[in-house]
Amino acid sequence: MTALVNLHDMISDAIERALDGLLPLLARLVFAAVLLVYFWNSAMTKLGDGLFGFLQPSTGAYAQIFPKAMEAVTYDVSQLGVFHWLVVVAGTWAEFLLPLMIVLGLLTRLAALGMIGFVVVQSLTDLYGHGGINHPETLGAWFDRVPDAAILDQRAFWLFVFLVLVIKGGGALSLDRVIGRAVLGRTHAD
Repeated sequence: MTALVNLHDMISDAIERALDGLLPLLARLVFAAVLLVYFWNSAMTKLGDGLFGFLQPSTGAYAQIFPKAMEAVTYDVSQLGVFHWLVVVAGTWAEFLLPLMIVLGLLTRLAALGMIGFVVVQSLTDLYGHGGINHPETLGAWFDRVPDAAILDQRAFWLFVFLVLVIKGGGALSLDRVIGRAVLGRTHAD
């Protein structure tokens, strides 16, 4: 029996070593296939008009990020302060840049950590800012028979993908690995 356990462990260890970079690569691929366009489309709705729309967010951007504040000022952005502008601009840029960094595998751990923070803030805004907390089907519940609640179910999977990237790095075919090899002379850099 000991020989069988040792053989199992030896084969498992060999598979794990050989395919170590595959898990984060697949996590980045799944992110690109499922969420990249979602986040970029969301960011596009936040851009203002013209060439400098990335510095002058749309009214809808403020309404998405600060729904109660916008309601309080009857959707007049000029009544909001610099803090609101900074948060909306930073959030919009983050929604473009962090997903791109994940897909490219550039500063993957940092980008994935940023996305975890982004999704947490997004979820809290959806629940408390937009009133989703008053709709049990939006929040959902774990360990029930319904797997598609927007917050607890779907975003748990999103966070899991990001957590894999925080722990494992960009994996094979990442700019992190290329930079690590070229600049730092590492044979394995994530």
